[in-house]
Amino acid sequence: MAEDQPPASLPTRPKELAEEAAAPSKNALKKAAKDKEKAEKAAKRKAAEDAQRKESEANDISSDDYGHVPLVGLPSSTPAEVPWVRLSEIASEFTDTTPMDESGGPHVIFQAVAENARVQSAKLAFLVFRQGQDTIQAVVAASDTLSRQMVKFAGSMSAESVVLVHGVVKKPKEPVKSTSISHLEVHVKKLYLISEAEVLPMQLADAERALPVEGEEAQEDDSRPIVTLSTRLNNRTIDLAAKQNRAIFTIKDGVVALFSEYLRNLSFIGIQSPKLLGASSEGGSNVFEVEYFDRKAYLAQSPQLYKQMLIAAGWDRVFEVNPVFRAENSNTARHLTEFTGLDLEMAFDRNYHEVVELLEGLMLYIFNGLRTKYKDATETVRKIYHVEEFKLPEAGKVPRISFAEGIQMLREDGLEIGDFEDLSTPDEKRLGALVLKKYNSDFYVLDQFPLAIRPFYTMPSASHPYFSSKETGSSAPATVPDPNTGYSNSYDFFMRGQEILSGAQRIHSASFLQQRMREAVTPVDPNSDGLRDYVNAFKYGCPRHGGGGIGLERIVMLWLGLPNIRLASAFPRDPGRLLP
Repeated sequence: MAEDQPPASLPTRPKELAEEAAAPSKNALKKAAKDKEKAEKAAKRKAAEDAQRKESEANDISSDDYGHVPLVGLPSSTPAEVPWVRLSEIASEFTDTTPMDESGGPHVIFQAVAENARVQSAKLAFLVFRQGQDTIQAVVAASDTLSRQMVKFAGSMSAESVVLVHGVVKKPKEPVKSTSISHLEVHVKKLYLISEAEVLPMQLADAERALPVEGEEAQEDDSRPIVTLSTRLNNRTIDLAAKQNRAIFTIKDGVVALFSEYLRNLSFIGIQSPKLLGASSEGGSNVFEVEYFDRKAYLAQSPQLYKQMLIAAGWDRVFEVNPVFRAENSNTARHLTEFTGLDLEMAFDRNYHEVVELLEGLMLYIFNGLRTKYKDATETVRKIYHVEEFKLPEAGKVPRISFAEGIQMLREDGLEIGDFEDLSTPDEKRLGALVLKKYNSDFYVLDQFPLAIRPFYTMPSASHPYFSSKETGSSAPATVPDPNTGYSNSYDFFMRGQEILSGAQRIHSASFLQQRMREAVTPVDPNSDGLRDYVNAFKYGCPRHGGGGIGLERIVMLWLGLPNIRLASAFPRDPGRLLP
Protein backbone atom coordinates (compact mmCIF):
# COMPACT_ATOMS: atom_id res chain seq x y z
CA MET A 1 0.00 0.00 0.00
CA ALA A 2 2.82 2.44 0.90
CA GLU A 3 4.34 1.94 -2.49
CA ASP A 4 1.07 3.14 -4.15
CA GLN A 5 0.98 6.53 -2.30
CA PRO A 6 1.76 9.67 -4.45
CA PRO A 7 4.70 11.91 -3.47
CA ALA A 8 3.89 14.25 -0.59
CA SER A 9 4.70 17.36 -2.68
CA LEU A 10 1.96 16.71 -5.25
CA PRO A 11 -1.64 17.77 -4.68
CA THR A 12 -3.84 14.87 -3.99
CA ARG A 13 -7.20 16.58 -4.74
CA PRO A 14 -8.65 17.75 -8.10
CA LYS A 15 -9.46 21.24 -6.68
CA GLU A 16 -5.83 21.87 -5.75
CA LEU A 17 -4.69 20.72 -9.18
CA ALA A 18 -7.09 23.19 -10.89
CA GLU A 19 -6.02 26.14 -8.70
CA GLU A 20 -2.36 25.56 -9.44
CA ALA A 21 -3.04 25.32 -13.20
CA ALA A 22 -4.98 28.62 -13.12
CA ALA A 23 -2.34 30.62 -11.26
CA PRO A 24 -0.65 33.31 -13.52
CA SER A 25 2.97 32.94 -14.44
CA LYS A 26 5.62 35.39 -13.30
CA ASN A 27 5.79 36.90 -16.82
CA ALA A 28 2.05 37.40 -16.90
CA LEU A 29 2.17 39.14 -13.53
CA LYS A 30 4.91 41.47 -14.73
CA LYS A 31 2.96 42.31 -17.93
CA ALA A 32 -0.20 43.05 -15.96
CA ALA A 33 1.72 45.36 -13.66
CA LYS A 34 3.18 47.24 -16.63
CA ASP A 35 -0.24 47.52 -18.29
CA LYS A 36 -1.69 48.91 -15.09
CA GLU A 37 1.11 51.42 -14.82
CA LYS A 38 0.57 52.51 -18.46
CA ALA A 39 -3.16 52.89 -17.91
CA GLU A 40 -2.57 54.99 -14.82
CA LYS A 41 -0.12 57.23 -16.69
CA ALA A 42 -2.56 57.59 -19.63
CA ALA A 43 -5.35 58.52 -17.24
CA LYS A 44 -3.12 61.10 -15.54
CA ARG A 45 -2.05 62.49 -18.92
CA LYS A 46 -5.65 62.74 -20.12
CA ALA A 47 -6.67 64.42 -16.89
CA ALA A 48 -3.79 66.89 -17.30
CA GLU A 49 -4.77 67.56 -20.94
CA ASP A 50 -8.39 68.03 -19.96
CA ALA A 51 -7.38 70.43 -17.24
CA GLN A 52 -5.08 72.27 -19.62
CA ARG A 53 -7.83 72.43 -22.25
CA LYS A 54 -10.31 73.76 -19.72
CA GLU A 55 -7.79 76.31 -18.56
CA SER A 56 -7.04 77.23 -22.19
CA GLU A 57 -10.74 77.57 -22.92
CA ALA A 58 -11.18 79.69 -19.84
CA ASN A 59 -8.35 81.89 -21.03
CA ASP A 60 -9.43 81.91 -24.73
CA ILE A 61 -10.03 85.57 -25.49
CA SER A 62 -11.80 84.61 -28.73
CA SER A 63 -14.11 81.92 -27.33
CA ASP A 64 -17.21 83.86 -28.36
CA ASP A 65 -15.81 84.78 -31.77
CA TYR A 66 -15.69 81.37 -33.41
CA GLY A 67 -17.54 78.08 -33.36
CA HIS A 68 -20.87 76.90 -34.74
CA VAL A 69 -23.86 79.03 -35.69
CA PRO A 70 -27.16 77.96 -34.10
CA LEU A 71 -29.50 76.12 -36.48
CA VAL A 72 -31.92 79.00 -36.03
CA GLY A 73 -30.74 82.58 -35.55
CA LEU A 74 -27.29 84.16 -35.32
CA PRO A 75 -24.45 84.13 -32.78
CA SER A 76 -25.25 86.44 -29.86
CA SER A 77 -22.12 88.47 -30.60
CA THR A 78 -23.34 89.56 -34.05
CA PRO A 79 -23.34 93.40 -34.07
CA ALA A 80 -26.44 95.01 -35.53
CA GLU A 81 -24.56 98.05 -36.85
CA VAL A 82 -22.11 96.13 -39.09
CA PRO A 83 -23.34 95.85 -42.71
CA TRP A 84 -23.91 92.53 -44.46
CA VAL A 85 -22.33 92.58 -47.91
CA ARG A 86 -21.74 90.65 -51.10
CA LEU A 87 -18.12 90.15 -52.16
CA SER A 88 -18.95 91.67 -55.54
CA GLU A 89 -20.12 94.84 -53.78
CA ILE A 90 -16.90 95.41 -51.84
CA ALA A 91 -14.82 94.56 -54.92
CA SER A 92 -16.56 97.26 -56.96
CA GLU A 93 -16.69 99.80 -54.11
CA PHE A 94 -13.01 99.49 -53.24
CA THR A 95 -11.00 99.35 -56.45
CA ASP A 96 -7.24 98.93 -56.63
CA THR A 97 -6.93 102.76 -56.79
CA THR A 98 -9.13 103.47 -53.75
CA PRO A 99 -7.03 105.03 -50.94
CA MET A 100 -6.91 102.88 -47.81
CA ASP A 101 -4.74 103.32 -44.68
CA GLU A 102 -3.15 100.52 -42.65
CA SER A 103 -6.24 100.11 -40.49
CA GLY A 104 -8.10 99.03 -43.62
CA GLY A 105 -11.58 99.67 -44.89
CA PRO A 106 -14.95 98.86 -43.38
CA HIS A 107 -15.90 96.11 -40.97
CA VAL A 108 -18.25 93.78 -42.88
CA ILE A 109 -20.22 90.57 -42.44
CA PHE A 110 -20.86 88.02 -45.16
CA GLN A 111 -21.71 84.39 -45.71
CA ALA A 112 -19.46 82.33 -47.96
CA VAL A 113 -18.00 78.92 -48.72
CA ALA A 114 -14.55 78.08 -47.39
CA GLU A 115 -12.89 76.93 -50.60
CA ASN A 116 -9.67 75.97 -48.83
CA ALA A 117 -7.72 76.65 -45.63
CA ARG A 118 -4.04 76.35 -44.72
CA VAL A 119 -2.14 76.95 -41.49
CA GLN A 120 1.02 78.98 -41.94
CA SER A 121 1.99 78.76 -38.26
CA ALA A 122 0.38 78.54 -34.82
CA LYS A 123 -0.34 82.25 -35.15
CA LEU A 124 -1.38 82.53 -38.79
CA ALA A 125 -3.84 80.88 -41.19
CA PHE A 126 -5.00 81.73 -44.70
CA LEU A 127 -8.37 80.86 -46.24
CA VAL A 128 -10.10 81.45 -49.56
CA PHE A 129 -13.78 82.33 -49.36
CA ARG A 130 -16.12 81.89 -52.33
CA GLN A 131 -19.43 83.60 -52.95
CA GLY A 132 -20.93 82.80 -56.34
CA GLN A 133 -18.17 83.40 -58.88
CA ASP A 134 -16.22 85.71 -56.55
CA THR A 135 -13.32 84.54 -54.39
CA ILE A 136 -11.24 86.48 -51.87
CA GLN A 137 -8.29 85.69 -49.61
CA ALA A 138 -8.80 85.85 -45.83
CA VAL A 139 -6.20 86.19 -43.10
CA VAL A 140 -6.63 84.89 -39.53
CA ALA A 141 -3.74 86.17 -37.38
CA ALA A 142 -3.26 85.73 -33.63
CA SER A 143 -3.03 88.96 -31.66
CA ASP A 144 -3.97 90.48 -28.32
CA THR A 145 -7.60 90.22 -29.41
CA LEU A 146 -7.52 86.96 -31.43
CA SER A 147 -6.42 83.67 -29.90
CA ARG A 148 -4.27 80.87 -31.28
CA GLN A 149 -7.20 78.56 -30.69
CA MET A 150 -9.21 80.56 -33.22
CA VAL A 151 -6.31 80.38 -35.70
CA LYS A 152 -6.28 76.59 -35.28
CA PHE A 153 -10.06 76.45 -35.75
CA ALA A 154 -9.85 78.46 -38.97
CA GLY A 155 -6.93 76.47 -40.37
CA SER A 156 -8.69 73.15 -39.79
CA MET A 157 -11.81 74.20 -41.70
CA SER A 158 -12.90 71.47 -44.14
CA ALA A 159 -13.19 72.45 -47.80
CA GLU A 160 -16.66 73.54 -48.98
CA SER A 161 -17.93 74.30 -45.47
CA VAL A 162 -20.37 77.22 -45.30
CA VAL A 163 -19.24 79.96 -42.93
CA LEU A 164 -20.27 83.30 -41.45
CA VAL A 165 -17.43 85.83 -41.54
CA HIS A 166 -16.89 89.10 -39.68
CA GLY A 167 -13.84 90.94 -40.94
CA VAL A 168 -12.09 94.12 -41.99
CA VAL A 169 -11.42 94.75 -45.68
CA LYS A 170 -7.79 95.59 -46.39
CA LYS A 171 -5.39 95.81 -49.30
CA PRO A 172 -2.79 93.01 -49.51
CA LYS A 173 0.89 93.83 -49.83
CA GLU A 174 0.87 92.18 -53.26
CA PRO A 175 -2.10 91.29 -55.53
CA VAL A 176 -3.48 87.84 -54.73
CA LYS A 177 -3.18 85.86 -57.97
CA SER A 178 -5.18 82.84 -56.80
CA THR A 179 -8.48 84.68 -56.23
CA SER A 180 -10.83 86.61 -58.50
CA ILE A 181 -10.72 89.62 -56.15
CA SER A 182 -6.96 90.17 -56.21
CA HIS A 183 -6.73 93.74 -54.89
CA LEU A 184 -8.43 93.11 -51.52
CA GLU A 185 -8.33 90.64 -48.65
CA VAL A 186 -10.36 90.14 -45.49
CA HIS A 187 -8.77 90.15 -42.05
CA VAL A 188 -11.07 87.89 -40.06
CA LYS A 189 -12.31 89.00 -36.64
CA LYS A 190 -15.02 86.39 -36.12
CA LEU A 191 -15.62 83.09 -37.89
CA TYR A 192 -18.54 80.71 -37.47
CA LEU A 193 -19.47 77.43 -39.10
CA ILE A 194 -22.96 77.38 -40.58
CA SER A 195 -22.63 73.96 -42.21
CA GLU A 196 -19.52 71.78 -41.96
CA ALA A 197 -18.69 69.77 -45.09
CA GLU A 198 -17.77 66.11 -44.80
CA VAL A 199 -14.89 64.58 -46.76
CA LEU A 200 -15.71 65.17 -50.44
CA PRO A 201 -16.15 62.10 -52.69
CA MET A 202 -14.40 64.07 -55.44
CA GLN A 203 -12.28 67.18 -55.30
CA LEU A 204 -13.58 70.45 -56.68
CA ALA A 205 -10.26 70.97 -58.44
CA ASP A 206 -10.95 67.80 -60.47
CA ALA A 207 -14.37 69.14 -61.46
CA GLU A 208 -12.65 72.26 -62.82
CA ARG A 209 -10.59 70.28 -65.32
CA ALA A 210 -11.67 69.80 -68.93
CA LEU A 211 -13.33 66.59 -70.03
CA PRO A 212 -11.84 65.31 -73.29
CA VAL A 213 -13.88 65.29 -76.48
CA GLU A 214 -14.88 61.77 -77.55
CA GLY A 215 -12.00 60.20 -79.45
CA GLU A 216 -9.53 62.96 -78.54
CA GLU A 217 -6.80 63.34 -75.94
CA ALA A 218 -7.24 65.53 -72.86
CA GLN A 219 -6.58 69.22 -73.60
CA GLU A 220 -4.33 69.85 -70.62
CA ASP A 221 -0.95 68.37 -69.73
CA ASP A 222 -1.68 66.79 -66.36
CA SER A 223 -0.54 63.43 -65.04
CA ARG A 224 -3.60 63.12 -62.77
CA PRO A 225 -6.36 60.82 -64.07
CA ILE A 226 -9.42 62.60 -65.44
CA VAL A 227 -12.54 62.26 -63.27
CA THR A 228 -15.08 60.80 -65.67
CA LEU A 229 -18.33 62.47 -66.71
CA SER A 230 -20.28 59.68 -65.01
CA THR A 231 -18.51 60.29 -61.68
CA ARG A 232 -19.12 64.02 -61.97
CA LEU A 233 -22.81 63.53 -62.71
CA ASN A 234 -23.15 61.03 -59.84
CA ASN A 235 -21.77 63.75 -57.55
CA ARG A 236 -23.43 66.61 -59.39
CA THR A 237 -23.94 68.89 -56.38
CA ILE A 238 -20.17 69.06 -55.86
CA ASP A 239 -19.53 69.24 -59.60
CA LEU A 240 -21.89 72.20 -60.01
CA ALA A 241 -19.85 74.18 -57.48
CA ALA A 242 -17.01 74.36 -60.02
CA LYS A 243 -16.49 77.86 -61.42
CA GLN A 244 -17.00 76.91 -65.06
CA ASN A 245 -20.28 75.18 -64.25
CA ARG A 246 -21.63 78.31 -62.59
CA ALA A 247 -20.59 80.17 -65.75
CA ILE A 248 -22.22 77.59 -68.05
CA PHE A 249 -25.58 78.01 -66.35
CA THR A 250 -25.23 81.78 -66.19
CA ILE A 251 -24.91 81.66 -69.99
CA LYS A 252 -27.83 79.24 -70.29
CA ASP A 253 -30.01 81.62 -68.29
CA GLY A 254 -28.72 84.43 -70.49
CA VAL A 255 -29.85 82.66 -73.67
CA VAL A 256 -33.38 82.33 -72.23
CA ALA A 257 -33.40 86.00 -71.18
CA LEU A 258 -32.19 87.21 -74.58
CA PHE A 259 -34.64 84.94 -76.42
CA SER A 260 -37.60 86.23 -74.40
CA GLU A 261 -36.46 89.85 -74.54
CA TYR A 262 -36.12 89.90 -78.32
CA LEU A 263 -39.50 88.30 -78.95
CA ARG A 264 -41.42 90.39 -76.41
CA ASN A 265 -40.03 93.50 -78.09
CA LEU A 266 -41.66 92.21 -81.29
CA SER A 267 -45.07 91.72 -79.62
CA PHE A 268 -44.80 87.97 -79.03
CA ILE A 269 -46.82 86.56 -76.13
CA GLY A 270 -45.32 83.93 -73.82
CA ILE A 271 -47.45 80.79 -73.47
CA GLN A 272 -47.48 77.61 -71.37
CA SER A 273 -48.79 74.56 -73.21
CA PRO A 274 -49.64 71.25 -71.49
CA LYS A 275 -46.99 68.58 -71.12
CA LEU A 276 -49.39 65.75 -70.20
CA LEU A 277 -51.28 64.66 -73.30
CA GLY A 278 -54.22 62.33 -73.70
CA ALA A 279 -52.77 60.80 -76.87
CA SER A 280 -49.50 60.70 -78.76
CA SER A 281 -49.87 63.71 -81.02
CA GLU A 282 -47.01 63.78 -83.53
CA GLY A 283 -46.79 60.14 -84.55
CA GLY A 284 -43.82 57.83 -84.17
CA SER A 285 -42.66 55.84 -81.17
CA ASN A 286 -40.46 58.48 -79.54
CA VAL A 287 -42.96 59.28 -76.79
CA PHE A 288 -42.98 58.50 -73.07
CA GLU A 289 -46.11 56.80 -71.73
CA VAL A 290 -47.18 57.44 -68.13
CA GLU A 291 -50.07 56.36 -65.90
CA TYR A 292 -52.80 58.98 -65.52
CA PHE A 293 -55.32 57.74 -62.95
CA ASP A 294 -57.30 55.03 -64.79
CA ARG A 295 -55.84 55.65 -68.26
CA LYS A 296 -52.65 56.32 -70.18
CA ALA A 297 -51.10 59.71 -70.82
CA TYR A 298 -48.06 60.84 -72.77
CA LEU A 299 -45.30 63.39 -72.19
CA ALA A 300 -45.24 66.14 -74.82
CA GLN A 301 -42.61 65.84 -77.53
CA SER A 302 -43.01 69.55 -78.31
CA PRO A 303 -45.60 72.34 -78.02
CA GLN A 304 -45.97 72.36 -81.81
CA LEU A 305 -49.67 71.58 -82.17
CA TYR A 306 -50.68 73.97 -79.39
CA LYS A 307 -48.65 76.82 -80.86
CA GLN A 308 -50.49 76.40 -84.14
CA MET A 309 -53.90 76.18 -82.45
CA LEU A 310 -53.17 79.53 -80.79
CA ILE A 311 -52.29 81.04 -84.17
CA ALA A 312 -55.67 79.77 -85.39
CA ALA A 313 -57.21 81.47 -82.34
CA GLY A 314 -55.86 84.80 -83.54
CA TRP A 315 -52.72 85.01 -81.41
CA ASP A 316 -50.44 86.13 -84.22
CA ARG A 317 -47.13 85.69 -82.34
CA VAL A 318 -46.43 83.25 -79.51
CA PHE A 319 -43.37 81.76 -77.85
CA GLU A 320 -42.62 79.28 -75.08
CA VAL A 321 -39.69 78.10 -72.97
CA ASN A 322 -40.64 74.54 -72.17
CA PRO A 323 -39.45 71.05 -71.22
CA VAL A 324 -39.36 68.60 -74.13
CA PHE A 325 -39.43 64.81 -73.75
CA ARG A 326 -38.08 62.46 -76.43
CA ALA A 327 -38.04 58.68 -75.92
CA GLU A 328 -35.06 58.25 -78.24
CA ASN A 329 -32.52 55.63 -77.18
CA SER A 330 -29.65 57.82 -78.37
CA ASN A 331 -26.57 57.56 -76.17
CA THR A 332 -24.55 60.25 -77.91
CA ALA A 333 -22.77 63.39 -76.75
CA ARG A 334 -25.49 65.57 -78.33
CA HIS A 335 -28.78 63.92 -77.26
CA LEU A 336 -30.92 64.08 -74.10
CA THR A 337 -34.30 62.49 -73.35
CA GLU A 338 -35.41 65.67 -71.57
CA PHE A 339 -34.24 69.08 -72.69
CA THR A 340 -35.42 72.69 -72.80
CA GLY A 341 -37.08 73.91 -75.98
CA LEU A 342 -37.26 77.54 -77.10
CA ASP A 343 -40.28 77.57 -79.38
CA LEU A 344 -42.05 80.24 -81.36
CA GLU A 345 -44.80 80.49 -83.95
CA MET A 346 -45.99 83.50 -85.97
CA ALA A 347 -48.36 84.52 -88.74
CA PHE A 348 -46.70 86.06 -91.81
CA ASP A 349 -47.84 88.27 -94.67
CA ARG A 350 -45.99 87.50 -97.92
CA ASN A 351 -43.98 84.26 -97.57
CA TYR A 352 -42.34 82.05 -94.97
CA HIS A 353 -38.96 83.73 -95.36
CA GLU A 354 -40.35 86.47 -93.10
CA VAL A 355 -40.20 83.85 -90.35
CA VAL A 356 -36.69 82.80 -91.38
CA GLU A 357 -35.49 86.42 -91.30
CA LEU A 358 -36.99 86.97 -87.85
CA LEU A 359 -35.32 83.79 -86.59
CA GLU A 360 -31.98 84.89 -88.06
CA GLY A 361 -32.33 88.23 -86.28
CA LEU A 362 -33.23 86.42 -83.06
CA MET A 363 -30.17 84.18 -83.18
CA LEU A 364 -27.82 87.07 -83.98
CA TYR A 365 -29.33 89.00 -81.06
CA ILE A 366 -28.62 86.05 -78.75
CA PHE A 367 -25.06 85.57 -80.06
CA ASN A 368 -24.17 89.24 -79.81
CA GLY A 369 -25.75 89.41 -76.34
CA LEU A 370 -23.59 86.51 -75.21
CA ARG A 371 -20.54 88.25 -76.62
CA THR A 372 -21.19 91.46 -74.68
CA LYS A 373 -23.39 90.88 -71.61
CA TYR A 374 -21.99 87.42 -70.87
CA LYS A 375 -18.40 87.93 -71.94
CA ASP A 376 -16.88 87.13 -68.53
CA ALA A 377 -18.86 83.91 -68.12
CA THR A 378 -17.94 82.84 -71.65
CA GLU A 379 -14.24 83.46 -71.01
CA THR A 380 -14.39 81.53 -67.71
CA VAL A 381 -15.52 78.41 -69.57
CA ARG A 382 -13.23 78.89 -72.56
CA LYS A 383 -10.20 79.00 -70.27
CA ILE A 384 -10.96 75.34 -69.59
CA TYR A 385 -12.51 74.26 -72.89
CA HIS A 386 -10.28 75.86 -75.48
CA VAL A 387 -12.42 76.52 -78.53
CA GLU A 388 -12.06 79.00 -81.35
CA GLU A 389 -14.09 82.20 -81.19
CA PHE A 390 -17.56 81.70 -82.69
CA LYS A 391 -17.54 83.37 -86.10
CA LEU A 392 -20.65 85.44 -86.75
CA PRO A 393 -21.90 86.92 -90.03
CA GLU A 394 -23.05 90.50 -90.29
CA ALA A 395 -26.72 91.31 -89.81
CA GLY A 396 -28.61 90.59 -93.02
CA LYS A 397 -25.77 88.43 -94.35
CA VAL A 398 -26.45 85.08 -92.66
CA PRO A 399 -25.49 82.35 -95.14
CA ARG A 400 -28.74 80.79 -96.34
CA ILE A 401 -28.31 77.91 -98.76
CA SER A 402 -30.81 75.49 -100.20
CA PHE A 403 -30.70 71.81 -99.35
CA ALA A 404 -29.90 71.06 -102.99
CA GLU A 405 -26.95 73.49 -102.86
CA GLY A 406 -25.73 71.86 -99.64
CA ILE A 407 -25.86 68.42 -101.29
CA GLN A 408 -23.87 69.78 -104.23
CA MET A 409 -21.21 71.24 -101.90
CA LEU A 410 -20.85 67.85 -100.19
CA ARG A 411 -20.56 66.05 -103.55
CA GLU A 412 -17.87 68.46 -104.70
CA ASP A 413 -16.05 67.63 -101.47
CA GLY A 414 -16.12 63.93 -102.38
CA LEU A 415 -19.21 62.64 -100.56
CA GLU A 416 -21.57 60.28 -102.36
CA ILE A 417 -25.11 61.24 -101.34
CA GLY A 418 -28.57 61.22 -102.94
CA ASP A 419 -30.59 64.31 -103.86
CA PHE A 420 -33.21 63.75 -101.16
CA GLU A 421 -31.12 61.82 -98.63
CA ASP A 422 -31.23 63.07 -95.03
CA LEU A 423 -27.94 64.35 -93.61
CA SER A 424 -26.19 62.32 -90.94
CA THR A 425 -24.36 64.03 -88.06
CA PRO A 426 -20.96 63.61 -89.82
CA ASP A 427 -22.53 65.02 -93.02
CA GLU A 428 -23.82 68.07 -91.10
CA LYS A 429 -20.41 68.71 -89.55
CA ARG A 430 -18.72 68.32 -92.93
CA LEU A 431 -21.12 70.79 -94.53
CA GLY A 432 -20.59 73.18 -91.61
CA ALA A 433 -16.84 73.12 -92.26
CA LEU A 434 -17.44 73.86 -95.95
CA VAL A 435 -19.76 76.77 -95.10
CA LEU A 436 -17.19 78.16 -92.65
CA LYS A 437 -14.49 78.00 -95.31
CA LYS A 438 -16.69 79.63 -97.96
CA TYR A 439 -18.58 82.22 -95.89
CA ASN A 440 -16.36 82.58 -92.77
CA SER A 441 -19.39 81.92 -90.53
CA ASP A 442 -20.09 79.27 -87.88
CA PHE A 443 -23.80 80.07 -88.21
CA TYR A 444 -25.89 79.34 -91.30
CA VAL A 445 -29.35 78.30 -92.51
CA LEU A 446 -30.17 75.29 -94.67
CA ASP A 447 -33.47 75.91 -96.52
CA GLN A 448 -35.95 73.88 -98.60
CA PHE A 449 -35.57 70.38 -97.12
CA PRO A 450 -37.04 67.35 -98.90
CA LEU A 451 -40.70 66.95 -97.94
CA ALA A 452 -40.28 63.22 -97.23
CA ILE A 453 -38.01 63.84 -94.22
CA ARG A 454 -40.16 66.52 -92.56
CA PRO A 455 -43.28 66.24 -90.29
CA PHE A 456 -46.77 65.90 -91.77
CA TYR A 457 -47.72 69.51 -90.95
CA THR A 458 -44.93 70.95 -93.16
CA MET A 459 -46.02 73.00 -96.18
CA PRO A 460 -44.62 71.64 -99.46
CA SER A 461 -42.59 73.99 -101.65
CA ALA A 462 -44.35 76.08 -104.33
CA SER A 463 -42.51 73.96 -106.91
CA HIS A 464 -43.93 70.72 -105.54
CA PRO A 465 -46.19 68.66 -107.87
CA TYR A 466 -49.05 69.31 -105.43
CA PHE A 467 -49.20 72.86 -106.76
CA SER A 468 -47.41 72.81 -110.12
CA SER A 469 -49.69 70.12 -111.59
CA LYS A 470 -53.05 71.38 -110.29
CA GLU A 471 -55.82 72.35 -112.64
CA THR A 472 -56.10 76.00 -113.59
CA GLY A 473 -58.44 77.83 -111.24
CA SER A 474 -58.39 75.11 -108.60
CA SER A 475 -57.49 76.21 -105.06
CA ALA A 476 -57.07 72.66 -103.74
CA PRO A 477 -53.73 70.83 -104.08
CA ALA A 478 -53.61 68.25 -106.82
CA THR A 479 -53.60 64.51 -106.28
CA VAL A 480 -50.13 63.32 -107.32
CA PRO A 481 -48.70 59.82 -107.89
CA ASP A 482 -45.83 60.23 -105.41
CA PRO A 483 -46.69 62.96 -102.87
CA ASN A 484 -43.45 62.58 -100.90
CA THR A 485 -41.11 63.75 -103.61
CA GLY A 486 -39.85 67.30 -103.98
CA TYR A 487 -39.01 69.94 -101.42
CA SER A 488 -40.77 71.82 -98.62
CA ASN A 489 -40.82 75.28 -97.06
CA SER A 490 -38.72 74.09 -94.15
CA TYR A 491 -35.34 74.98 -92.72
CA ASP A 492 -32.73 74.12 -90.10
CA PHE A 493 -30.27 76.46 -88.38
CA PHE A 494 -26.72 75.30 -87.60
CA MET A 495 -23.92 76.24 -85.19
CA ARG A 496 -20.44 74.83 -85.81
CA GLY A 497 -22.00 72.33 -88.23
CA GLN A 498 -24.64 70.99 -85.83
CA GLU A 499 -28.38 71.59 -85.93
CA ILE A 500 -29.83 73.85 -83.22
CA LEU A 501 -33.20 74.80 -84.74
CA SER A 502 -35.74 73.09 -86.93
CA GLY A 503 -38.70 74.94 -88.43
CA ALA A 504 -41.05 75.39 -91.36
CA GLN A 505 -44.11 76.98 -92.80
CA ARG A 506 -47.07 74.95 -91.48
CA ILE A 507 -50.13 73.81 -93.39
CA HIS A 508 -53.02 76.12 -92.46
CA SER A 509 -55.73 74.43 -94.54
CA ALA A 510 -57.70 71.75 -92.67
CA SER A 511 -58.47 69.74 -95.81
CA PHE A 512 -54.88 69.78 -97.11
CA LEU A 513 -53.59 68.97 -93.62
CA GLN A 514 -55.81 65.89 -93.54
CA GLN A 515 -54.54 64.91 -97.01
CA ARG A 516 -50.92 65.24 -95.97
CA MET A 517 -51.52 63.26 -92.78
CA ARG A 518 -52.78 60.33 -94.86
CA GLU A 519 -50.10 60.65 -97.57
CA ALA A 520 -47.05 61.21 -95.34
CA VAL A 521 -44.19 58.69 -95.33
CA THR A 522 -45.49 57.64 -91.91
CA PRO A 523 -49.25 58.21 -92.19
CA VAL A 524 -51.32 59.36 -89.20
CA ASP A 525 -55.06 59.39 -88.66
CA PRO A 526 -56.49 62.95 -88.62
CA ASN A 527 -59.51 61.63 -86.67
CA SER A 528 -57.40 60.10 -83.87
CA ASP A 529 -57.76 61.40 -80.30
CA GLY A 530 -54.41 63.18 -80.38
CA LEU A 531 -55.04 65.00 -83.68
CA ARG A 532 -58.78 65.57 -84.07
CA ASP A 533 -58.91 68.84 -82.08
CA TYR A 534 -55.76 70.06 -83.82
CA VAL A 535 -57.24 69.53 -87.29
CA ASN A 536 -60.57 71.06 -86.28
CA ALA A 537 -58.79 74.26 -85.18
CA PHE A 538 -58.02 75.05 -88.84
CA LYS A 539 -61.61 74.59 -90.02
CA TYR A 540 -62.61 77.99 -88.68
CA GLY A 541 -59.98 80.04 -90.49
CA CYS A 542 -56.25 80.34 -89.85
CA PRO A 543 -53.57 82.70 -91.24
CA ARG A 544 -50.49 81.42 -92.99
CA HIS A 545 -47.85 80.83 -90.36
CA GLY A 546 -44.53 79.25 -89.49
CA GLY A 547 -42.09 78.92 -86.66
CA GLY A 548 -39.35 76.82 -85.14
CA GLY A 549 -38.07 74.96 -82.14
CA ILE A 550 -34.61 75.59 -80.69
CA GLY A 551 -32.64 73.28 -78.41
CA LEU A 552 -31.39 75.43 -75.52
CA GLU A 553 -28.70 73.00 -74.37
CA ARG A 554 -27.41 72.67 -77.93
CA ILE A 555 -26.86 76.44 -78.17
CA VAL A 556 -24.95 76.47 -74.88
CA MET A 557 -22.86 73.43 -75.80
CA LEU A 558 -21.88 74.74 -79.22
CA TRP A 559 -21.32 78.36 -78.15
CA LEU A 560 -18.87 77.24 -75.48
CA GLY A 561 -17.39 74.25 -77.29
CA LEU A 562 -18.42 71.78 -74.57
CA PRO A 563 -17.59 68.14 -75.39
CA ASN A 564 -20.92 66.78 -74.15
CA ILE A 565 -24.46 68.22 -74.00
CA ARG A 566 -24.92 66.77 -70.49
CA LEU A 567 -22.61 69.51 -69.22
CA ALA A 568 -25.27 72.03 -70.28
CA SER A 569 -28.00 70.36 -68.19
CA ALA A 570 -27.90 70.74 -64.40
CA PHE A 571 -29.31 67.25 -63.83
CA PRO A 572 -29.32 65.58 -67.26
CA ARG A 573 -31.65 62.81 -68.38
CA ASP A 574 -30.57 60.28 -70.99
CA PRO A 575 -31.47 56.64 -71.70
CA GLY A 576 -29.24 55.48 -68.83
CA ARG A 577 -29.72 58.23 -66.26
CA LEU A 578 -32.72 59.14 -64.10
CA LEU A 579 -30.75 60.14 -60.97
CA PRO A 580 -29.83 62.35 -59.24
